[in-house]
Amino acid sequence: MHDEAVGTTSTASFPTHTGPCKRQWRSVLSNISHTDARLSLGLAFVGGYGDAASFVLTKTFTGHVTGNLVLAAIAVAAHDWRATLAPLSAIITFLIGILLSVLIVRPLKTWSSWPLLPTVMGIEVILVVAAFLALSSALPHGVGIFVIFLSLALGLQNGAFRRVGGISVHTTYLTGMITSLISIEAEQYTSEEVPHDVRAHDPKIELLCVTWIAFVVGAGTGAALVLHFGALGTLGAGLLLIPLALREVQS
Repeated sequence: MHDEAVGTTSTASFPTHTGPCKRQWRSVLSNISHTDARLSLGLAFVGGYGDAASFVLTKTFTGHVTGNLVLAAIAVAAHDWRATLAPLSAIITFLIGILLSVLIVRPLKTWSSWPLLPTVMGIEVILVVAAFLALSSALPHGVGIFVIFLSLALGLQNGAFRRVGGISVHTTYLTGMITSLISIEAEQYTSEEVPHDVRAHDPKIELLCVTWIAFVVGAGTGAALVLHFGALGTLGAGLLLIPLALREVQS
């Protein structure tokens, strides 16, 4: 199981460097357990799925604080104060979700055998379903409730799952991962300490690259399903979380 809902597998060296996005999935697994790697990709897929689905349905991000800050700033510039409510509420509830994930994990740690991450994922599934029901019902503030529930769900996920094999990972937004990929790769290529032809693969680049791809694929899938099925498409995120949580319990 994960320690504090994060991976703790060891680090190993890799063969000759050939560029981050051309590295093979098998190379990632040589450093990180199958369970940790698949969980990272699955949660990144869910993160992209939820973010894209919410934007298609409500024009608000639910897992991307930076994007919502931009949307809120645009609304302020346009003096559309009502339009600031959705992005600001999404930001606040996303951050609350991160805080709650820490508060949930701490008491559960007193029971060493209790499944920490699956518990958070189970709460996330409930929130995704509740968000769908709020949006599809005739509630007066259904859109706002949808944004709050889905933002809370992705905030919980982001706070509960932060590291894999000692590597910092974010599964609900891309900016940090892309920055890390570019900066680490640039540092390796410009380093004069080790010749280019004998440099080892950096496991962080490996993991961030495939996680980034999973997020993008999840975003495309979420957008496509929501465009086709409407609010019902948001349930796809919850359906994927269920087998991920069950696999984590059994690991």
